[in-house]
Amino acid sequence: MSQPNSIEVRQLCQRVSDSAGHLDILDNVSFTVADGDALAITGSSGSGKSTLLGLMAGLDVPTSGQVLLLGHDLFACDEEQRAALRAAHVGFVFQSFQLLPNLTALENVMLPLELAGRPAREEATAMLERVGLKDRLHHYPRTLSGGEQQRVSLARAFVMKPRLLFADEPTGSLDTQNGEKIIDLMFELHREQNTTLVLVTHDPQLAARCTREIRLSGGKMV
Repeated sequence: MSQPNSIEVRQLCQRVSDSAGHLDILDNVSFTVADGDALAITGSSGSGKSTLLGLMAGLDVPTSGQVLLLGHDLFACDEEQRAALRAAHVGFVFQSFQLLPNLTALENVMLPLELAGRPAREEATAMLERVGLKDRLHHYPRTLSGGEQQRVSLARAFVMKPRLLFADEPTGSLDTQNGEKIIDLMFELHREQNTTLVLVTHDPQLAARCTREIRLSGGKMV
Protein backbone atom coordinates (compact mmCIF):
# COMPACT_ATOMS: atom_id res chain seq x y z
CA MET A 1 0.00 0.00 0.00
CA SER A 2 1.40 3.41 -0.93
CA GLN A 3 2.30 5.93 1.74
CA PRO A 4 -0.01 8.90 2.24
CA ASN A 5 1.26 12.23 1.00
CA SER A 6 2.44 14.83 3.48
CA ILE A 7 2.61 17.47 0.76
CA GLU A 8 0.98 17.89 -2.63
CA VAL A 9 2.10 20.74 -4.87
CA ARG A 10 -0.25 21.36 -7.79
CA GLN A 11 0.58 23.61 -10.74
CA LEU A 12 2.28 26.16 -8.50
CA CYS A 13 3.18 29.48 -10.13
CA GLN A 14 4.76 32.62 -8.66
CA ARG A 15 5.03 35.68 -10.88
CA VAL A 16 6.29 39.15 -10.01
CA SER A 17 5.80 42.26 -12.11
CA ASP A 18 7.75 45.49 -12.37
CA SER A 19 8.31 48.25 -14.92
CA ALA A 20 10.34 45.84 -17.07
CA GLY A 21 7.48 43.31 -17.30
CA HIS A 22 6.80 39.93 -15.73
CA LEU A 23 9.19 37.42 -14.16
CA ASP A 24 8.09 33.84 -13.51
CA ILE A 25 9.90 32.75 -10.35
CA LEU A 26 8.03 29.43 -10.37
CA ASP A 27 6.30 28.06 -13.45
CA ASN A 28 3.74 25.25 -13.16
CA VAL A 29 5.54 23.16 -10.52
CA SER A 30 3.79 19.94 -9.41
CA PHE A 31 4.96 17.03 -7.23
CA THR A 32 4.09 15.08 -4.08
CA VAL A 33 6.08 14.21 -0.96
CA ALA A 34 5.14 10.97 0.81
CA ASP A 35 4.84 10.78 4.57
CA GLY A 36 8.29 10.18 6.10
CA ASP A 37 10.12 10.96 2.86
CA ALA A 38 13.24 13.13 2.53
CA LEU A 39 13.21 15.50 -0.45
CA ALA A 40 16.04 17.74 -1.65
CA ILE A 41 15.23 20.82 -3.74
CA THR A 42 18.31 21.81 -5.73
CA GLY A 43 19.26 24.24 -8.47
CA SER A 44 21.42 27.28 -9.09
CA SER A 45 20.95 30.59 -7.29
CA GLY A 46 17.81 32.32 -8.49
CA SER A 47 16.15 29.10 -9.69
CA GLY A 48 13.22 29.47 -7.27
CA LYS A 49 14.25 27.00 -4.53
CA SER A 50 13.66 29.19 -1.47
CA THR A 51 10.49 30.65 -3.00
CA LEU A 52 9.14 27.12 -3.44
CA LEU A 53 10.02 26.19 0.14
CA GLY A 54 8.30 29.30 1.48
CA LEU A 55 5.14 28.53 -0.49
CA MET A 56 5.14 24.90 0.68
CA ALA A 57 5.24 26.19 4.26
CA GLY A 58 2.50 28.75 3.62
CA LEU A 59 4.82 31.65 4.41
CA ASP A 60 3.83 33.32 1.14
CA VAL A 61 0.87 33.12 -1.26
CA PRO A 62 1.36 32.01 -4.89
CA THR A 63 0.09 33.70 -8.02
CA SER A 64 -1.78 30.46 -8.78
CA GLY A 65 -1.79 26.80 -7.84
CA GLN A 66 -2.31 24.77 -4.69
CA VAL A 67 -0.31 23.31 -1.82
CA LEU A 68 -1.95 20.61 0.28
CA LEU A 69 -0.13 20.26 3.60
CA LEU A 70 -1.21 17.18 5.57
CA GLY A 71 -4.46 17.35 3.63
CA HIS A 72 -5.06 21.05 4.30
CA ASP A 73 -5.38 23.38 1.30
CA LEU A 74 -2.98 26.07 2.52
CA PHE A 75 -4.29 28.90 0.38
CA ALA A 76 -7.92 28.20 1.24
CA CYS A 77 -6.82 28.98 4.83
CA ASP A 78 -6.32 32.50 6.12
CA GLU A 79 -2.98 33.64 7.54
CA GLU A 80 -3.99 32.81 11.12
CA GLN A 81 -5.04 29.28 10.15
CA ARG A 82 -1.79 28.71 8.28
CA ALA A 83 0.19 29.91 11.29
CA ALA A 84 -1.72 27.53 13.56
CA LEU A 85 -1.03 24.63 11.17
CA ARG A 86 2.70 25.43 11.17
CA ALA A 87 2.80 25.73 14.95
CA ALA A 88 1.16 22.32 15.36
CA HIS A 89 2.98 20.32 12.69
CA VAL A 90 6.00 22.09 11.12
CA GLY A 91 9.60 22.70 12.19
CA PHE A 92 12.12 25.00 10.50
CA VAL A 93 15.91 25.07 10.25
CA PHE A 94 17.59 28.05 8.57
CA GLN A 95 21.07 28.79 7.23
CA SER A 96 21.33 31.78 9.59
CA PHE A 97 20.12 29.72 12.61
CA GLN A 98 17.43 32.32 13.60
CA LEU A 99 18.10 31.93 17.34
CA LEU A 100 16.90 34.65 19.69
CA PRO A 101 20.11 36.34 20.92
CA ASN A 102 18.76 37.32 24.34
CA LEU A 103 17.78 33.73 25.20
CA THR A 104 20.08 30.92 26.24
CA ALA A 105 20.27 27.68 24.25
CA LEU A 106 17.84 26.09 26.70
CA GLU A 107 15.43 29.02 26.56
CA ASN A 108 15.51 29.01 22.73
CA VAL A 109 14.51 25.34 22.69
CA MET A 110 11.92 25.79 25.46
CA LEU A 111 10.18 28.61 23.60
CA PRO A 112 8.05 26.60 21.09
CA LEU A 113 7.01 24.22 23.88
CA GLU A 114 5.97 27.13 26.08
CA LEU A 115 4.03 28.74 23.23
CA ALA A 116 2.18 25.43 22.79
CA GLY A 117 1.38 25.33 26.51
CA ARG A 118 3.47 22.22 27.10
CA PRO A 119 5.93 21.47 29.94
CA ALA A 120 9.17 22.77 28.52
CA ARG A 121 12.32 22.53 30.62
CA GLU A 122 12.69 18.76 30.87
CA GLU A 123 11.92 18.11 27.18
CA ALA A 124 14.17 20.93 26.00
CA THR A 125 17.04 19.77 28.20
CA ALA A 126 16.72 16.20 26.92
CA MET A 127 16.72 17.37 23.30
CA LEU A 128 19.80 19.54 23.78
CA GLU A 129 21.55 16.56 25.37
CA ARG A 130 20.47 14.48 22.35
CA VAL A 131 22.25 16.91 19.98
CA GLY A 132 25.41 16.92 22.11
CA LEU A 133 24.98 20.23 23.95
CA LYS A 134 24.61 19.03 27.53
CA ASP A 135 27.31 21.47 28.65
CA ARG A 136 25.95 24.46 26.67
CA LEU A 137 22.42 24.75 28.09
CA HIS A 138 22.94 28.18 29.62
CA HIS A 139 25.13 29.70 26.89
CA TYR A 140 23.82 32.54 24.74
CA PRO A 141 24.06 32.23 20.93
CA ARG A 142 26.92 34.74 20.71
CA THR A 143 29.07 32.42 22.83
CA LEU A 144 28.37 29.35 20.68
CA SER A 145 30.16 28.29 17.50
CA GLY A 146 28.24 28.10 14.22
CA GLY A 147 27.98 24.34 14.50
CA GLU A 148 26.68 24.61 18.07
CA GLN A 149 24.12 27.24 17.06
CA GLN A 150 22.81 24.97 14.30
CA ARG A 151 22.55 22.13 16.82
CA VAL A 152 20.38 24.40 18.99
CA SER A 153 18.32 25.17 15.90
CA LEU A 154 17.86 21.44 15.21
CA ALA A 155 16.90 20.82 18.84
CA ARG A 156 14.35 23.65 18.71
CA ALA A 157 12.84 22.24 15.51
CA PHE A 158 12.69 18.58 16.59
CA VAL A 159 11.63 19.13 20.22
CA MET A 160 8.05 19.59 18.99
CA LYS A 161 8.21 16.25 17.11
CA PRO A 162 6.97 17.91 13.92
CA ARG A 163 5.28 15.96 11.14
CA LEU A 164 7.25 18.09 8.65
CA LEU A 165 10.63 19.78 8.76
CA PHE A 166 11.62 22.47 6.25
CA ALA A 167 15.34 23.24 6.08
CA ASP A 168 16.75 26.11 3.98
CA GLU A 169 20.50 25.62 3.29
CA PRO A 170 21.02 24.11 6.78
CA THR A 171 24.79 23.71 6.28
CA GLY A 172 25.33 26.87 4.22
CA SER A 173 26.99 28.83 7.04
CA LEU A 174 29.16 25.97 8.30
CA ASP A 175 32.58 24.60 7.40
CA THR A 176 32.77 21.12 5.87
CA GLN A 177 33.43 19.25 9.12
CA ASN A 178 30.61 20.91 11.05
CA GLY A 179 28.34 20.65 8.03
CA GLU A 180 28.81 16.88 7.87
CA LYS A 181 28.04 16.54 11.59
CA ILE A 182 24.85 18.57 11.20
CA ILE A 183 23.79 16.47 8.19
CA ASP A 184 24.33 13.25 10.17
CA LEU A 185 22.40 14.60 13.15
CA MET A 186 19.51 15.93 11.07
CA PHE A 187 19.02 12.61 9.30
CA GLU A 188 19.28 10.67 12.57
CA LEU A 189 16.47 12.78 14.05
CA HIS A 190 14.48 12.53 10.81
CA ARG A 191 14.59 8.72 11.05
CA GLU A 192 13.96 8.58 14.81
CA GLN A 193 10.84 10.73 14.58
CA ASN A 194 9.74 9.64 11.06
CA THR A 195 9.55 13.32 10.14
CA THR A 196 8.94 14.29 6.52
CA LEU A 197 12.00 16.31 5.54
CA VAL A 198 12.13 18.92 2.76
CA LEU A 199 15.38 20.81 2.31
CA VAL A 200 16.85 23.38 -0.06
CA THR A 201 20.55 22.92 -0.70
CA HIS A 202 23.46 23.63 -3.02
CA ASP A 203 25.36 20.75 -1.40
CA PRO A 204 25.35 17.57 -3.56
CA GLN A 205 26.47 15.49 -0.57
CA LEU A 206 23.44 16.64 1.40
CA ALA A 207 21.08 16.12 -1.55
CA ALA A 208 22.42 12.60 -2.02
CA ARG A 209 21.34 11.68 1.51
CA CYS A 210 17.70 12.32 0.59
CA THR A 211 15.45 9.69 -0.94
CA ARG A 212 14.35 12.07 -3.73
CA GLU A 213 15.64 15.19 -5.46
CA ILE A 214 13.84 17.89 -7.42
CA ARG A 215 15.98 20.23 -9.50
CA LEU A 216 14.76 23.67 -10.52
CA SER A 217 16.04 25.78 -13.38
CA GLY A 218 14.47 29.12 -14.19
CA GLY A 219 11.48 28.30 -12.01
CA LYS A 220 10.74 25.01 -13.81
CA MET A 221 11.32 21.43 -12.71
CA VAL A 222 13.98 19.71 -14.81
